[in-house]
Amino acid sequence: MQKVVITDYSFDEIDLERNVLAPLGCRLEALKAGRDQALIDLVKDADAVITQFAPVNAAVIAAMEKAKVIVRYGIGVDNVDLKAAAAKNIPVCNVPDYCIDEVADHTLALILAATRQIVPCDNVIKSGQWKLPVPLEALHALKDMTVGLVAFGRIAREVAARLKPFKCRILVFDPAVPASVVQEAGCVAASLDEVLAQSDLVSLHCPSTEKTKYMINAQSIAKMKKGAILVNASRGTLVDTPAMVAALQSGQLSAAAMDVTDPEPINPDNPLLKLSNVVITPHDASATPQSVKKLRTSAANLAAMALRNEKLPNIVNGVTA
Repeated sequence: MQKVVITDYSFDEIDLERNVLAPLGCRLEALKAGRDQALIDLVKDADAVITQFAPVNAAVIAAMEKAKVIVRYGIGVDNVDLKAAAAKNIPVCNVPDYCIDEVADHTLALILAATRQIVPCDNVIKSGQWKLPVPLEALHALKDMTVGLVAFGRIAREVAARLKPFKCRILVFDPAVPASVVQEAGCVAASLDEVLAQSDLVSLHCPSTEKTKYMINAQSIAKMKKGAILVNASRGTLVDTPAMVAALQSGQLSAAAMDVTDPEPINPDNPLLKLSNVVITPHDASATPQSVKKLRTSAANLAAMALRNEKLPNIVNGVTA
């Protein structure tokens, strides 16, 4: 009997996955929050592994004796050691198309929260006062702004489409996307330095990799316009948090809005929590009932395809299945 393992999950149950996999006659085992030795013991004899946030590192992958696939609940795969999986010829698959509209909507909400100071206004009204709680200069109209998008994948393109009616100028940095594609979307292709220097608001949309980790740091922030706004609904590790905090305190950044932090969950003593010019949501940009159902069903179907020895889509570590 084949075995499918779920290393961790934030859902109330795993009935959706069971409904997909049970007809194959396989055994489904899951940990609510697997880590360390418990994770190594669980995956040892797994034929397929599905993971959400658990650290599927080199040690965990080394313990896999017959895994045919590692599937990530989500788009990003930074909790999986892709090189270790490739060295063992284990394909790693993601679910790249399950929450495009949700994250694009959420990014626009973060942008509007930061430019229109929604949270401080709400807080002061609820405190019993009727006044503008921020300087007038903290309020912006998008039509007067240049917005820079770092990366131009599916989500960023939807963000651009949502921004167009607001009449802002949109710069895009993505060396993997032809300038003609950027132009067809009504945006302007630019270098990263140009995006940083010219944008009133920078929104991050790239995965966390060795090349992009902490790409927003003291040096890159210094290249930004004084008083620029930073938005991040991608990965917390794209940003050097101490450098961002220092910039927010000095005024180099006037505001930040983020759905992701480094680490997650955010530490209770993180200075970001004490800054009034910061908006944080709990990595829930992808969340709707519809998107979560699609995510879970897609992940289970990828595991099922591997068990049936079918050709796998969405392989992100270069292994030919």
